[in-house]
Amino acid sequence: MKFLQEPGMEAINAALNFETPECKVYGRVEPYSCKAAGADKKLYKQIEVKYDPSSLMSPPDDDSIRSIISPFGPMNQPASRRTLFYLIGTLNASFPDYDFSDTKPEQFRKEPSVKIVVNSINATLFNHGKERAIKDLALWDWIDQVIDLEESDVYSYNPESDSDPNDEEGGGTLWSFNYFFFNRKLKKIIYFTMRAVSYGAPAEEDDDDETNNFNTDDDDEEGGVGHRRRKTDDTEDDDFVAGEMEMQF
Repeated sequence: MKFLQEPGMEAINAALNFETPECKVYGRVEPYSCKAAGADKKLYKQIEVKYDPSSLMSPPDDDSIRSIISPFGPMNQPASRRTLFYLIGTLNASFPDYDFSDTKPEQFRKEPSVKIVVNSINATLFNHGKERAIKDLALWDWIDQVIDLEESDVYSYNPESDSDPNDEEGGGTLWSFNYFFFNRKLKKIIYFTMRAVSYGAPAEEDDDDETNNFNTDDDDEEGGVGHRRRKTDDTEDDDFVAGEMEMQF
């Protein structure tokens, strides 16, 4: 997945980070192209081996794969596996110190409509008295220009308690959400996440990193968030450039 630097994004992300009398709120919107980078090659192969019934290394029972709970459709279908690949790849890109390749299809949910998600996010911001991103910075106009909301599906990520990237080791998270606005035609995803952290929680190491960790190459084994740490010696695909890898879908 290739991160897209879009004009106006920094101001919006700054407005999504604020303090209230009860908590600190950290939010960010990140656009990605679905073009595969080098690190995605291994992930794609892992998903194909796990869910493709034609793979020699996959379980021979096609019905067992078909019956897997998935918001994308039957996992024996290439389109379903491709969607899972895109969403996990986005998480890996957004939390670069961790590996989400074991994330299960059932940990995602397809939302009923874009409108419901938009209203939910708006309500969250208005309830905290922080509507600047919506009113002054035209958050939804910006997202629509990047991804075309009418043509997009929305998925949410609902991690298990021990694999929540927003609440590692009981980080004091009061609430959080993870939404993926996915336009299949444009092959773009906008990852929109927010979390509220109680004042009693451990302080963030660097608040600036909270809105910019998609640009870091930090290999510090003590940093980052996520449910499984990447191996620091896994550099096999590091030389691949986003968009240059040909993948058969």
